[in-house]
Formats: sequence, structure tokens, C-alpha cells
Amino acid sequence: MKKVLVIVFSALLIALSSCRGRPQTAVEPTVSDAQLKESLERANRYLANDEEEDIENYVRRHQWDMVATGTGMRYQIVKAGDGSLIQPGQRVTMEYMLYDIVGDVVYSSDTDGVIRFVVGQGDVVAGVDEAVRHLHRGDVAHVIVPSHLGYGLLGDQKSVPSKATLIYTLKITEVQ
Repeated sequence: MKKVLVIVFSALLIALSSCRGRPQTAVEPTVSDAQLKESLERANRYLANDEEEDIENYVRRHQWDMVATGTGMRYQIVKAGDGSLIQPGQRVTMEYMLYDIVGDVVYSSDTDGVIRFVVGQGDVVAGVDEAVRHLHRGDVAHVIVPSHLGYGLLGDQKSVPSKATLIYTLKITEVQ
């Protein structure tokens, strides 16, 4: 990381020093801020619609009957547990399988261990945090997390790629 910073800083210094002696001229933007904003919004809508279509096709292929929330997260309780609905501030332990949208296992509690987190504190991706608020201890559920509620544009820098839709099978094993 330090090497990268040194290289970037060095390149910046070289670029700045090479500009000396040249007259400064104002360059008029060829695209207005409003046009740029409109273009980015259009691209974002296109990507969101494309991901939505992929999710709908996945649900249809698997014949899942899912509940969609206002954020785009979807869940289906496969096996009902007991107890009351999980609330913010409670500590949850869950077993899981995380798949990508083509069905490959990305992470699993079998190999990576269970996940323990406090609901509402940002300890897990937003889509999982939202999903467990619809579940009870013992519930087994399928959860689909769109990329904006998962690892977003960067992925997790390990196994989850950029803009990845996440498919979870969760089992809530403990709620405190």
C-alpha cells in the first residue's frame, strides 16, 4: 500500500512539475454538469434494471416464492423456526451458504465458520442485516441481496466480484 502511495505521489509531482512554464488556459467543459448527471443516472438505471431482470430470472428458474422489500432485497422462509422476530441490537448467529447468481458457492459456514453479528450495527452487508429482521430463531431462508445492498461496485476484494448479486441460504441458529 505504501508503495502505491509513493508511486501515485511521485507521478503527481512529475505531472505538476511538467506543467511549469506553460500558460494556463481555461478549458470549457464539453459536457455540462446537468448532462453528466443525466448520463450517469441513465447508466445507473440501466444497470439496476439489468440486475433486477437477472434476479427475476433466477427466482423463476428456482421456482421460489419470495417476498420483495422496498430496497430490492428478497427472502423466502423455507423452514419456520420459533420465537419472536429478530430486532435491532440482538446478537445473531447464523449458518449460511453464499452463492453467486450462476450458482457457484462463494462462501459457506461449513468452511468459513458461522457469522455472528449485532443487528443494526453494520457488521454485515446491508441486505443480510435487513433480511434477518424478517426472521426468527431456527428459520431457514433463501435471501437475494442486490449488489447495492451487498458489496457494491468494489466487491469484497476476495471472492465476490464487482456489482455481484448475492444469493444466501441462511439458518438462524441463535438469537440473544
